[in-house]
Formats: sequence, structure tokens, C-alpha cells
Amino acid sequence: MTDIFNPTEEHAALREMARAFAEKEVGPQAEAHDAGEKFNLSLFRKLGDLGLLGVTAPVEHGGSGMDATAAVIVHEELSAQDPGFTLAYLAHSMLFVNNLAQNGSEEQRAEWLPGACTGELVGGMCMSEPNAGTDVLGMKTTARRDGDDYVLDGAKMWITNGALDDNTLGDIFLVYARMAGAGRNEISQFLVPKGTPGFAIGQRLKGKLGMRASGTAELVFDGARVPARLRVGAEGSALVHMMQNLELERLTLAAMSLGIARRAIEIMNGYAQDRMSFGKPLNRFGQIQRHIAESYAEFMAGRSYVYQVANALDLSKPGNRLDSDGVKLYCSTMAKHVADRAIQVLGGYGYMAEYHVERLWRDAKLLEIGGGTVEAHQKNMTRDLSRLPQIR
Repeated sequence: MTDIFNPTEEHAALREMARAFAEKEVGPQAEAHDAGEKFNLSLFRKLGDLGLLGVTAPVEHGGSGMDATAAVIVHEELSAQDPGFTLAYLAHSMLFVNNLAQNGSEEQRAEWLPGACTGELVGGMCMSEPNAGTDVLGMKTTARRDGDDYVLDGAKMWITNGALDDNTLGDIFLVYARMAGAGRNEISQFLVPKGTPGFAIGQRLKGKLGMRASGTAELVFDGARVPARLRVGAEGSALVHMMQNLELERLTLAAMSLGIARRAIEIMNGYAQDRMSFGKPLNRFGQIQRHIAESYAEFMAGRSYVYQVANALDLSKPGNRLDSDGVKLYCSTMAKHVADRAIQVLGGYGYMAEYHVERLWRDAKLLEIGGGTVEAHQKNMTRDLSRLPQIR
């Protein structure tokens, strides 16, 4: 019988490697980097040594050439230890590396992917704006052709890896911009490296509820001149790139939810076995049993859904928005509820950083917002379901 969570020996080996690395290297640093709101660049580069920064990128450009299931495995395992660090990994490996691998020219892939796959370059993607989040087609950032360049004007907000520390911009970004004077759907995508004239950090965003170990920033484009050779795809055609990559983003964000939920269950299950109350272990009490049992059942339901979608996803052919939205809609809220139950089981200890579940709870909330809000998923899914004569 095929193991849906490890469908091949290669996937099983990848999970074993990723889990061992996460437990040994990622978990021990998580609390300090969360408290300090610091991105761990040296740890990030170790992922490059393991071949994980380009897990879905072509082998000929330094990647590992694996599939969506492999990406889900890595995100689940890393997130079980440090979701904030994992979010920085997702922004780089999925939103930049995979996007460029799928949509860039051969020259662009050869120039930028090898450094991104080693971690020499830290990448990200710029889509959301101060006044355009869920309504992404309401973006105001524009691009106009000027000779051999494009000139970009506008601002992007909530950009993961936008700031590697208080003053250091990430190395390379894929930036979506509307063609000046064009229609709502005429979006282009550009490679914009650090050092581009007119491109800078607006502000480093601190004081986040969770995901503090990833650097988030506002990025500003003030007459930024980008050579035409760095446009990704045909002018005005990037909406398809955006929709395609959103499917993988939402799937891997759902995988992060799995990591959070699994770790929270492990912590509350162990605590409920060891902690005595009224002369009995906590897990002998019905109220506690309900928290643990329902959490596990919901986690396994979500995990099965995520891996079913991942195993069927073709990275080069978008077209399953219904279920990429569905896994994130279900799993993001599931992870938040499971982490909340873990805090309740641990009581006062759950409220303290020592037991990790308070951090998992804070980190889980972002997954109901980033990469598409739960309300956006509900809208998309209802539209898609209205086109189906029946559910298979």
C-alpha cells in the first residue's frame, strides 16, 4: 500500500533528513530568534548545503528537481520546530526560486537560480501593497517602458525577506507591477536585485504578533530602473504566473500548519501523560481527552487532504485552485485551534515560552491571513464549486 505522506523512498529519505535537521539545528535557535525578531541567515544557508533551498528547481541550475510533495514535506518538518524561520524559507524557495524556475527564461534561470539554491542570494516576492492585499489586482505599483529599461514606481508591503536585518535589503525579488495606463489584468513581473537605483527598504516591520524570525518590510520603488532583460515572461502576462505560484504557496502554507499542529499535539500529549492532578495523570480526565483526541483527528484529516493535493499537483500546470485554497482554508484554522487547545491543556505553563505552544499559537494566526485570507479562500472556493456539476 502506498504511503500518501511518503509516496516514494526518496520522499521518505527527504523527510528523515529534514526532520533530523529541524530537530537538531532549527528547534534550539527558535526561541531566541523569535524574541529578538531576527532572521537566522547562517542557518538559512545550511538549507542550501542540504539542497533544500531549490527543492523544486531544476538540477542543472543547482536545484534538487523534486515535486510538490517534497516541498510539502520540508515545510511540515521545518515548521514543527520554527514556523517563523520556515516562512522565510517559503518566501525564498517557493515564491522566488520555484516561480523563477517555472516562468523565467533560460538566461534568467542560469544567472539567478544557482546563487539562490546555495543561499548566497536571499530572494523574495513582491505582490501585496499598503492598500492592496486580498484585492491583488488593485495594485498601484506601475511599470513603464523607457528605452532599454522599465521604470517602476510604487510600494510593496508585508514582504518576507524584504529586510534581513534592520537595514539590509534582501538580495533579489520578483516584483509584480501594472503596466502604466493598461487594464486591471495587465500585470508584468520583474527581477529586481538589491542595488537597483530607486529601490530601497521603506521600513522594517517590527512588533508582529508572530512569525518574528522572518524579516518583513515595506519596499519602495521610486523611479527604479530595471533593464528590460529582467522582465520575466511577456509584457502584461504575469497574472498567470501569479495564479500558478499562489497554488503552491497556499499548499506549502497549509503544510506549515501541519507542522504547527503536529508539534502542539506532541507537546500536549506528553504533558498530559506526565502531569498529575487530583492524584491522576491529566489524560485521565475527559475534558483533556477531548482536547487531545479532537486535535489529532483534525490534524490527520488536514494532513491527508494536503498530501492528496500535493501528490496530484503538477508544478508546471496550474489548475486546482479549489483544493489549494481548500487545504489552506482548513489547515490554517485547524492549526490555530490545535495550538490553542495545547495552551489550555498546559494551563499556566502553556502561556510561557518554555513550552513553545504560545509561540506556535502566535505563529499560526498569520496562516489565516498571509497568502490569501480565509475569507478570500471561501470566496474562491464558492465560485469554483458553482462551476462543478458534481463533486467527484
